[in-house]
Amino acid sequence: MTIPTAATTITTMPAAETLDSLRLMAWLSPGYPVGAYAYSHGLEWAVEAGDIRDEAGLTLWLEDVCTRGALRNDLILAAEAHRAAGASDGVGLIAVNDLALALAPSRELHLETSQQGRSFLDATRGAWPCPALAALSEELPGPVAYPVAVGLAAGAHRMALAPVLAAYGLAFLQNLVSAALRAAPVGQAAGTRVIAALAPRLVPLAAAAAEVGLDALGAATFRLDLGSFRHETQYSRIFRS
Repeated sequence: MTIPTAATTITTMPAAETLDSLRLMAWLSPGYPVGAYAYSHGLEWAVEAGDIRDEAGLTLWLEDVCTRGALRNDLILAAEAHRAAGASDGVGLIAVNDLALALAPSRELHLETSQQGRSFLDATRGAWPCPALAALSEELPGPVAYPVAVGLAAGAHRMALAPVLAAYGLAFLQNLVSAALRAAPVGQAAGTRVIAALAPRLVPLAAAAAEVGLDALGAATFRLDLGSFRHETQYSRIFRS
């Protein structure tokens, strides 16, 4: 009996694209020195308030944060920063950063984005320098919103926008699941299932963010925003937001 075999095609990714992929994995890994592990984006308060009690509750909460809250806005802002960097538009970059910082609804969430953004930009300038990044970074000497910093660095390095937005979305989701493993009654297996369930939602979210402009910014996670105000006076806490 002869078993038919299918022809195998091996596709080799160009070296430049491979380097961009590795760069993204490095920039958005938990080991990159931005201090992402210190922030829960209001999740710790949601656990305290009883909004997150199990895997199902965590999934619903994260889905709202991703599709109706901060992640959607972050992706739009990162895309705008990427375009500004690609056009060497320092004025536009400043405007996007000012808007991104102003959108933070509480002191803790402002700290979350500005501290990570400043740390990301400083670390990336030191480890992954390029002339465009050095020049454009001078336009942002003060606080920098995290998505703006990532978009700026990627645009300065001429990296394709779509993979940057998708990778940013996954890193955002993974960081909050990591926070949930420390603060909520869910284990690693449950956390992995949550990531697997929500990852497909990131694809259209990132694709849409690449096409719309700043007029599409908006969020509807009011309970999270109010919770971020209450978190700073929470009796027992392990996160900064």
